[in-house]
Amino acid sequence: MTQTTILIDGMSCMHCVMRVKKAIEGLTGITDLNVEVGKATVSFDDAKTSQKDIEAAITRAGYKIKA
Repeated sequence: MTQTTILIDGMSCMHCVMRVKKAIEGLTGITDLNVEVGKATVSFDDAKTSQKDIEAAITRAGYKIKA
């Protein structure tokens, strides 16, 4: 089990929060998720998904990962 906090650029409202949450929830292996404007804290089974997969889902939802 791995937990990470990902900083996200381009989020400004609750609609953004829901869009990112839905994108991450669609992945296999997510066990806990908290999304706020500007960040997502995710616990996941690293045998089923990776931080790279989570970041790709956020990018597909239309947001940028802060370096």
